[in-house]
Amino acid sequence: MQKEVDARGLLCPEPVLLAKRELEKMSSGTLRVLVSTAAARENITRLAESKGWKVEAAAQGEDIILTLTK
Repeated sequence: MQKEVDARGLLCPEPVLLAKRELEKMSSGTLRVLVSTAAARENITRLAESKGWKVEAAAQGEDIILTLTK
């Protein structure tokens, strides 16, 4: 199951809270999180890895796409 959270343009901690809310609903699968700041990328990566999720980050223009899988 793949879900997506669009947190572009939001300042921390909002992107982290949105991602956390979705991760809590999922026991496994894929969650794509779109963010627009390096701080959001780092904070979401830290959160996801602490919960056992694998994180891949890719730049798309000025945005960052985080793919969280478990």
